[in-house]
Amino acid sequence: MPPKIKITRTEIINTALELVRKNGADALNARAVAAALYCSTQPVFSNFSSMEELQNAVISAAYEIYLGFLEREAESGRYPRYKSFGMAYIGFAQEEKELFKMLFMRDRKNEELSPSPDFEASVELIMNANGITRERAKLFHLEMWSCVHGIGTMLATSFMMLDRELISDMVSDIYHGLCLRAQFSGCRNERM
Repeated sequence: MPPKIKITRTEIINTALELVRKNGADALNARAVAAALYCSTQPVFSNFSSMEELQNAVISAAYEIYLGFLEREAESGRYPRYKSFGMAYIGFAQEEKELFKMLFMRDRKNEELSPSPDFEASVELIMNANGITRERAKLFHLEMWSCVHGIGTMLATSFMMLDRELISDMVSDIYHGLCLRAQFSGCRNERM
């Protein structure tokens, strides 16, 4: 009898990520993962106690990919740091449509929503660049992010195709409009 091939947790997560990339989050199930790995569902359930645990692992892995987009865009120096976060979010939506949908377009009403590290970093950038309070900066970022999310959603769903230069102009216009509105609160810097 030939030795059994051990399928690792990492291999299962990577395979599941590829399934989501190709077919969307709804296609993620134990049979599809097993078929892609050319095995039974036994290795899937040996490594994960439930499909929910596997789905959460895939969401975490997808979020790490998203954070890589943020980091690469910020390090590229193409945009001021805050703008680079928005452009990375939109770039992720454009390049990783199904992962974007899974992360940012799923029903989250039963999830505990706490501010993410990138949200907190963005609030800090807005506060420091514009001399406004934390509460004002949170609202500013929420409004900015809502617009950026809308652009990302249009790209992820192929509702509309926009080129990077136009997207950059739109993001700047939204930022400057919010900055002008907040001017009475001491928004002193027009650079993002």
